[in-house]
Amino acid sequence: MGTVEEPQVRGEAVWRPRTALALALSCHPGPVAAVTVLSTALAVSAGHSGGRCVLIGAAVLSGQLSVGWCNDAFDARRDAAAGRRGKPVADGAVNRTAVWAAAFTALVLCVPLSLACGPLAGTAHLTAVAGAWAYNLRLKATVLSWLPYVLGFASLPAVVALSLPGRPWPSWWVITAGALLGVAAHLGDVLPDIGADLAAGVRGLPQRLGVTATRRLLPVPLVAATAVLVLGPAGPPGPAGLAALAATPLTALVGLVLGRYWRKAPFAGTVAVAAVDLALLLVQGTALT
Repeated sequence: MGTVEEPQVRGEAVWRPRTALALALSCHPGPVAAVTVLSTALAVSAGHSGGRCVLIGAAVLSGQLSVGWCNDAFDARRDAAAGRRGKPVADGAVNRTAVWAAAFTALVLCVPLSLACGPLAGTAHLTAVAGAWAYNLRLKATVLSWLPYVLGFASLPAVVALSLPGRPWPSWWVITAGALLGVAAHLGDVLPDIGADLAAGVRGLPQRLGVTATRRLLPVPLVAATAVLVLGPAGPPGPAGLAALAATPLTALVGLVLGRYWRKAPFAGTVAVAAVDLALLLVQGTALT
């Protein structure tokens, strides 16, 4: 697949103390931390023991690290050609081979950590990680670019639920909300880079839709995800659910407005909505199954 070929990027790095920092920054630390924390908090809300919560968090962390490092290593040549700043591999702050080594090391660790959560939970998580790698290596440039995000976000409640005693399946509305948040995460993450992606020949779903259409579409799955969480469970929604349903459109709108000044604001807004949705589960004490 040509994934081990060294790219012609600026300033080939040698190993030195600050290289460790560059390696850490090349894993996409913001999304990695957010997904890991949200997954662990979800495990806590589901009633897992402390040890099991740590295990689930470690499995998710290793998978996210592998995906982040894979993304930066594979895209190094494209990032350098586009002049994208803040990309340690493309900037030459860390050797691409070292980042690939880190990605595969994290991937190898992810396998036993995931399977230790249970065979079904482990399979669900590893399927999502495989989908994310497929996104990095190929699917991001196709009309199916949204699919790995759907698999990834929908798998998180599945992993938590299937790790419980008896391996119960999560409720449909939890999985549906996760899938909708995945679509929103994809739109928000890609939105700032659509112009550069098109110039590089990357034509995923958001690139095919264009900046304006993607910007207008982004709030739809965000609001829909919260609506499913509020209205999906049996019984009338409580005050917390109604408050979340009211806050979600505002949060999405703020993310889009700030996107004119901070390119990652739409994605940050998506993460904020995911946090609101998780808080809704915690406050209501709603079971995943």
